Amino acid sequence: MLGLKVMVRVSSWPAAVAAFRSSCYTATASHSLLLTRAMSVSLHVSPARCLFDEPLRMSVSGLSPGQQVTLQALVTDEAGETFTSFGRYRAGNSGELTLSRSPALAGGSFTGVEPEGPLWSLQPRSPFRRFVRKDVQSPIRLELSLYRDHEPLGPLLSTVSQERGFLGAGVSRIPVREGKVRGSLFLPPGSGPFPAIIDLYGTGGGLMEHRASLLASRGFLTLALAYFDYDDLPKDIGGLHLSYFKEALQFLRSLPQVNNQEVGVIGISKGADLAVSMATFLTGIKAVVSVSGCSANSFTSLQCEGFTLPGLGFNPEKIKFTESGVLDFSEAMDDPKDPANESCLIPAEKSNAAFLFLSGSDDMNWPSSAYSEQIVLRLRAHGKDVESHTYPGAGHLLEPPYFPLCQASNHKLLGIPMLWGGHPREHARAQKDSWQKIQSFFNKHLMQVNSKSSRL
Repeated sequence: MLGLKVMVRVSSWPAAVAAFRSSCYTATASHSLLLTRAMSVSLHVSPARCLFDEPLRMSVSGLSPGQQVTLQALVTDEAGETFTSFGRYRAGNSGELTLSRSPALAGGSFTGVEPEGPLWSLQPRSPFRRFVRKDVQSPIRLELSLYRDHEPLGPLLSTVSQERGFLGAGVSRIPVREGKVRGSLFLPPGSGPFPAIIDLYGTGGGLMEHRASLLASRGFLTLALAYFDYDDLPKDIGGLHLSYFKEALQFLRSLPQVNNQEVGVIGISKGADLAVSMATFLTGIKAVVSVSGCSANSFTSLQCEGFTLPGLGFNPEKIKFTESGVLDFSEAMDDPKDPANESCLIPAEKSNAAFLFLSGSDDMNWPSSAYSEQIVLRLRAHGKDVESHTYPGAGHLLEPPYFPLCQASNHKLLGIPMLWGGHPREHARAQKDSWQKIQSFFNKHLMQVNSKSSRL
């Protein structure tokens, strides 16, 4: 087994036995030394529990100077899908390895000094899967494993795990079934008053809570609002009524914990133009964040009091498909600037709210950066309070920090894979920066009383 070849005559048998024993001792000693070194290697992550939007702090001790290692990160979603990433590293002269200072080498999921690279570069093992967390009351377990060498991987040297949650200490989740309103209310700890936000997602429907729960963990009383395909709400998006969103707004403003009875609204994609419409046609909204939104009311009509806002349509002939069969919708929407579509435009200049528009230059769902520019120019021409940021290389699905980029996924409404766009590193930068801008914007305009962040 040890590859020792002993060819001797019977008369030298004692010498052969001694040589064999010596070789076994040497091999065992070498193996024990390697095992001891492997056992002395330790992965360190701090803290052991944190909120999902907090930075990753990792280091390794016990390595040999210049030793090559591979760091694997792994999480499993609620459907059992595994998301993984790999970082290749070389230990420093003292055997140290710290992600905030040590550059990842070429050949892994990310390169350079990227402390949160293991998080934002996570990718599903199955194609077209989007990382989503619906059960925000349970944390996600991030599993980190360190292996010797790069390719092929050597033996496992150390493992560690971290819980990354969505509900900060003392944050409450309350299901909402108030009149026609359906959603979840997230209350920060304490008696308030708190700045309040309504959170809207897009054409996937259902109820998305991860952003709302994180906003509540940062001090904002937040209502994650469903508006179709949830509970007893309509199953499809057709024929939305402004009265539903008005009822949700009135419910939120009636709560004694709400600061000054004026609220903010944040929406992404279709939820973004709904947020702008709410601020335009309803009173009591002071601040709006539009993420990857459109300058017009999109897809379906919005029934308002005494009039209907038509939905901006699309041209099926402009829908394309990639070689792998993924739907490319990026050029299919009708042009909001076309005079024929003027009735679909949201007259946001009538609103007294402040606006923040966020978009990515690589949005492959629709040209949200161009849409943002169109509505910002109109708002500024009317002297409105508006901010706008377009992130180079970012895609459509701008989420809170460290959510892995989803470049394409199965669209729930369409039932086929759809392009969203984005480049991993640039998208990660955009998510981190936009998250800070969102919080600063709402803090500024909603007069937050307590700006301290909650922690797990």
